Amino acid sequence: MTDLFSKLQDNWDWWLILGFAAQIVFSARFIIQWLASERRRESVMPVAFWYLSLGGSLGLLLYALHRGDPVFILAYAFNGFIYVRNLMLIRRKKTSDGVTSR
Repeated sequence: MTDLFSKLQDNWDWWLILGFAAQIVFSARFIIQWLASERRRESVMPVAFWYLSLGGSLGLLLYALHRGDPVFILAYAFNGFIYVRNLMLIRRKKTSDGVTSR
């Protein structure tokens, strides 16, 4: 374990900070989804889930591109399209229901 901390300390840079921050944002979406579901007592996907998914995924993609890891790049390369599409569908439904979004 000490070797891990030593390695992290030796390699600490802005890219590593971005990678950790993006992973935290990406993981936080599950906490948001869980709390929203518990509040409503049913499984729901709050809009924040999709924004956290998009932000975390884009951050992880940038980190993967910097690292040049093809597996990691492929894992996050296309997720953003799905998240943006879900946000578009949510906006369309709010508009059709007469709710204005700002």
